[in-house]
Amino acid sequence: MFFLKHVKEATFTRLCKNKTILTVNGEFPGPTIYARRGDTLIVNVKNQGNLGITIHWHGVKQPRYPWSDGPEFITQCPIKPGANFSQKIILSDEEGTLWWHAHSDWSRATVHGLIVIWPKIGRPYPFPKPYAEYPIILAEWFRQDVEAVLLDFLRTGGDPNSSDALTINGQPGDLYPCSSSETTKFIVEHGKTYMLRMVNAAMNLFMFWAIGGHEVTVVGTDGAYTKPLKSDYVVISPGQTIDLLFKADQPIGRYYIAAKPYNSQPAISFDNTTTTAIIEYKGYKKSSSPPVFPHLPKVNDTSASVNFTGSLRSLATRAHPIDVPKKITRNFLFTLSINTLPCPNNACQGPNGLRFAASVNNITFETPNISLLDAYYGRINGVYGTNFPNFPPLFFNFTASDIDESLETPLNASEVKVLEFGDTVELVFQGTNLVAGIDHPMHLHGHSFYVVGWGFGNFNRSKDRLSFNLVDPPLQQTIAVPKNGWTAIRFKADNPGETLFHYN
Repeated sequence: MFFLKHVKEATFTRLCKNKTILTVNGEFPGPTIYARRGDTLIVNVKNQGNLGITIHWHGVKQPRYPWSDGPEFITQCPIKPGANFSQKIILSDEEGTLWWHAHSDWSRATVHGLIVIWPKIGRPYPFPKPYAEYPIILAEWFRQDVEAVLLDFLRTGGDPNSSDALTINGQPGDLYPCSSSETTKFIVEHGKTYMLRMVNAAMNLFMFWAIGGHEVTVVGTDGAYTKPLKSDYVVISPGQTIDLLFKADQPIGRYYIAAKPYNSQPAISFDNTTTTAIIEYKGYKKSSSPPVFPHLPKVNDTSASVNFTGSLRSLATRAHPIDVPKKITRNFLFTLSINTLPCPNNACQGPNGLRFAASVNNITFETPNISLLDAYYGRINGVYGTNFPNFPPLFFNFTASDIDESLETPLNASEVKVLEFGDTVELVFQGTNLVAGIDHPMHLHGHSFYVVGWGFGNFNRSKDRLSFNLVDPPLQQTIAVPKNGWTAIRFKADNPGETLFHYN
């Protein structure tokens, strides 16, 4: 299967103002790619923009072919303006919804779209086939040029400017100025069941999402099926995908779909607005009554967030088996921290005039100017080191309310962790309260992992491992590590190459 993607600028009108943005094929969101399990796709990306760009196929494992994975300076250098690059996308066991997006600078804010992977021909869904399927792409709209937002963030060292609107399928919805006439609308028939294929394409925002008056059933996440999970709302991490079903079983009328941020850290500035779309039943007669609005959890409702995420379970059937590693050969504990770096004359906009940074095990990754994959295969010395630590360099009360400021400065380095083929890994992400505790969305390229446990506070290996779910943990590539808490994952290192693990 062959696809052609032209990365080019296009003009859109949102929030009463025209703006030129970077797109694929002139669309925002970009075009959906449709495929079947096990397909191989060739996507020719032609860069007609004015900056280098890469495209990542989020959630596609690319077995034994990391060259097309897409992260800038990890598996490839950016595609230069005017150049093109053919990427081979190898689907293996993924089934459900994934997505593609730019993986260079902040271009992903507008350069993104869905990947829909159907079962192989002749194989059914593990649930009754829905009457129809609709995309739900949650994203952000910035009045300012996104590249300017990034450059200002890098220059000042403070929080990046917040977006000016949230969007569903590219439209802000009724609650924003100059937006009602273009609000995304889905027409449904009473009694029919529909599948919604959802991705959170926002830059850094977790989101609560719901449909007024309707319950939904989650049936998949990150390209893998889950046990059916009924809920009145969904919480979705940046970069995560969720497949869900809903039945149009309410009185004929109009109902809002709504999404708003979840944020557990009040010191962070963010776009605290609500985007909407409309579900309209066939046969609806125009009325002055507004659509039914859903009940969404409060913006800082951590219990609602972790209760939903912690309820996901793998389907784990004969047709869709799982294989949770039981015998672990490599154990890691990675701390996730917000940090600060020195700034000339203490003139930055972070705490105490310093510059914000982030680290894993107290190392802030320093992006090289050549791709790590090229350096590895070309045996080019000096591009990266292989001494990334298995554990944090210093143990302390990671989640204490008052941590010595001397611990806030990380090491800048391009260090990698080397695994042997076949290693079975248990990795615990430990959030810290350095500078400010936050929820951390973590994404692994090239592999899926089983989320076997989570909790608040400091991970206690002897106690917390006793409660690990090794029976039907969800299989994911993107997971939220709760604020001042921990998340444990397991996976098998069975896909050779350079694999990026990062804050999404």
